[in-house]
Amino acid sequence: MGNITAVTDNDFEQVVLTSSKPVVVDYWADWCSPCKQMEPILDELATEYADRVQIVKMDTNTNTEVPAQQGIMSLPTLQVWVGGQVVKQVTGGKTKAALVKLLDEFA
Repeated sequence: MGNITAVTDNDFEQVVLTSSKPVVVDYWADWCSPCKQMEPILDELATEYADRVQIVKMDTNTNTEVPAQQGIMSLPTLQVWVGGQVVKQVTGGKTKAALVKLLDEFA
């Protein structure tokens, strides 16, 4: 998790809702195979987009409050937050090209 910050139920508001840049929240769990497949891609993109977009990960095994509030029902789920609001949500494993397209919408 090079440039990716882990976010928790406790610091979600501070890290995500008050960010001056768009934030991509990756809801994941250690048992989720597509989550593990996307991890190196998200690490790479976090470096490439570091000046424009913040990417954070939330472990849904240890943080249940925010995922429940957000209605996260399947993993992986990515939410894009801009100005404290969800502006886009995608579910399921994604290719690098699909993630680049997603980030380019908001970067």
